[in-house]
Amino acid sequence: MNSPIRPARLKIGLISAGKVGAVLGAALRSAGHTIAGLHAVSEASRTRADALLPGVPVLTVPEIIEQSEVILLAVPDDALPGLVTGIAQIDGWRSGQILIHTSGRHGTNVLAPATAQGAIGLAIHPAMTFTGLSLDLARLNSTSFGVTGPAPFLPIAQALAVEMGGEPVIIAEGDRPLYHAALAHGANHLVTVTGQALQILSSIGIENPARYIEPLLRASLDNALASGENALTGPVVRGDAHTVAAHAQTLANYALEEGAEDIPTAYLALAKATAQRAYTRGALTQEQYHSVLSALAG
Repeated sequence: MNSPIRPARLKIGLISAGKVGAVLGAALRSAGHTIAGLHAVSEASRTRADALLPGVPVLTVPEIIEQSEVILLAVPDDALPGLVTGIAQIDGWRSGQILIHTSGRHGTNVLAPATAQGAIGLAIHPAMTFTGLSLDLARLNSTSFGVTGPAPFLPIAQALAVEMGGEPVIIAEGDRPLYHAALAHGANHLVTVTGQALQILSSIGIENPARYIEPLLRASLDNALASGENALTGPVVRGDAHTVAAHAQTLANYALEEGAEDIPTAYLALAKATAQRAYTRGALTQEQYHSVLSALAG
């Protein structure tokens, strides 16, 4: 795509110096923008701000709004509507001010109380998980940013994403919940499944389970990204129903011994989903498919 026009240098205020806000603030500062101030309540946020944004003053929310041309709202999804509405109720938003949130779930409708007072609302969501450390800045390079907003102002969101090292991708307002669900399903549940596998390997005496399983997991992810579900291997897609049944029973026993009921629950649900998708694309015959489902049913 054509690179968006580089925006003028802006005075940006950060409401929340959490993991996302502090890192994006540091990226924008590196791009030449001025960080006018930040709002940080917890000790962890203040420590993070000191590390990533040294010299930036900690201000109240009204002070940040007063001193900034752009407000970056990096607050949790569920907190965003109440924050925007609360400030609007005291006529806190300024006409012409650019208001950007980083929520994946929300588009710009959530900013309606502010845009009704003349603010410009945009959504910029990096498809990346954050640690709140400086290493996140390098990870922003080539990260996709889901951007949403009114057509006349989308170039601002696109340009800021590019300046942070990312690749802007326009997401329609109505698609934001589905977009975010896809990211959460893929990334968050990957962490859960990995944690479960590490727990099991540790319980059988493998001293460094992460190191043991790392090559397998990295290869699986790389293959999946390159080839989609054609990269799938294992007993389910082979129709090895007896192995699937053994896995299900073994994990059920493990759950009773270790109090880890979440593990067989996840295995059964994901194995069933895998079988359904393998059957739909013709990787399993009908007989194999029903054999696997029967094995999972116990």
